[in-house]
Amino acid sequence: SPLAYASDPSPLQDFCVAINDPKDGVFVNGKFCKDPKLAKAKDFYYSGLNIPRNTSNPVGSTVTPVNVAQIPGLNTLGISLVRIDYAPNGGLNPPHTHPRATEILVLVEGTLYVGFVTSNTDNRLIAKVLYPGDVFVFPIGLIHFQFNVGKTKAVAFAGLSSQNPGVITIANAVFGPNPSINPDILVKALQLDKNVVKKLQSTFWWANN
Repeated sequence: SPLAYASDPSPLQDFCVAINDPKDGVFVNGKFCKDPKLAKAKDFYYSGLNIPRNTSNPVGSTVTPVNVAQIPGLNTLGISLVRIDYAPNGGLNPPHTHPRATEILVLVEGTLYVGFVTSNTDNRLIAKVLYPGDVFVFPIGLIHFQFNVGKTKAVAFAGLSSQNPGVITIANAVFGPNPSINPDILVKALQLDKNVVKKLQSTFWWANN
């Protein structure tokens, strides 16, 4: 029987350091490339992921990204990283998706309850409690979350299979877009009272990313 093989295309050059000025660049994967001969160590460098972030916000977590916006040399390399800090007693990285990346998370401090939901029509929750040194994978595009079930802070690091994975936080996207979604749509889609929908739409939805 015939076999089919699929994979990311091989790069045509060592790297493509992203620049904003197109004057002397070549446009590759959404960014212009710096002349490789002008590349410096700083194009591939970021410092500060050892610094704890402030989690005193409504969701009790802060995500520190290291993607192509922070390291221009990540352009075309298909990978990025985040640090996530969680407040004690319920710090939450709310249900969200990454439209362009699978995520692999390693917990280095604390205790997290993590999980993702499979696509329609099963919508099955796959979840687990993690302890330091544990690793969990969130498949590309699926809704997932992390919740601090411990009494102390938690810290995790996650790798993502995209230089710019994107993030869609579900509550923010449904109840907080600009302009707002017509309440009648949300009333029917979510089977909620219209006053409840309007109250949710008037709520400030915190962006922790």
